[in-house]
Amino acid sequence: MFRSQPSAQGSSIRRHQGSIRREKAIRLTLSWLVIMMVSVIIIYPLVWTVGASLNAGNSLLSTAIIPENLSFQHYADLFNGQVNYLSWYWNSMKISFLTMVLTLISVSFTAYAFSRFRFKGRQNGLMLFLLLQMIPQFSALIAIFVLSQLLGLINSHLALVLVYVGGMIPMNTYLMKGYLDAIPRDLDESARMDGAGNFRIFIEIIMPLSKPIIAVVALFSFTGPLGDFILASTILRTPDKYTLPIGLYNLVAQKMGASYTTYAAGAVLIAVPIALLYLMLQKYFVSGLTSGSTKG
Repeated sequence: MFRSQPSAQGSSIRRHQGSIRREKAIRLTLSWLVIMMVSVIIIYPLVWTVGASLNAGNSLLSTAIIPENLSFQHYADLFNGQVNYLSWYWNSMKISFLTMVLTLISVSFTAYAFSRFRFKGRQNGLMLFLLLQMIPQFSALIAIFVLSQLLGLINSHLALVLVYVGGMIPMNTYLMKGYLDAIPRDLDESARMDGAGNFRIFIEIIMPLSKPIIAVVALFSFTGPLGDFILASTILRTPDKYTLPIGLYNLVAQKMGASYTTYAAGAVLIAVPIALLYLMLQKYFVSGLTSGSTKG
């Protein structure tokens, strides 16, 4: 009679452990199912676009994911002079690179000021940045067009760069400020005791420690202008000023469905600079995750 109590208790523990293992197995299975579904949703359009760009002919209706007869003719058509693809590509790269550089400079200084200093209007400024993020870009198109016309910047890449940089400051400032807030202020105080000023602290201490968030802001500010169509089509007017999204759209709009496979080839090449930039910045993303886990 006295031996049955430990035996019953042990069986209860085993049942509890078994239920925990089953629950973990169910959660793991569901997690993998969700990951597989999301992967298919993301990867299938990319693979299909690559397949379409390598498929012979101009019709998408007969496009297979893996073409039977691979053809690089559509890529050759982009560079044989029939379309201004190289000009569109250069325009997009120039605008995206300038936007990235100017955004990094302006956002870094702004985020540092909001993170490290206390001044009149600081809270109002942060609230304004938060409100600006809630305003959709479409609602400002008319104002941007009128202002660009008054300043003589219609059909100018400078207008796009200025608008892109101004639009990216609020969100990225909030993003970088949150990261800078996590950097101990003791480092600033130690540097000041050694005679360092605010600018030197910013350049030699804060910025090297902020490489992960700088990489994130750089990637965001580069990819945004590269894929923009609405604002670019509002400002730019002549084909020599077109960016890739506008040029590729006109490529398929001029002839009804005649160049969709060439469009697919052009779309694939858009991803090349984004992939290269990501590979260059990948080590900073990994170091940011590692430092975040260490802090936690």
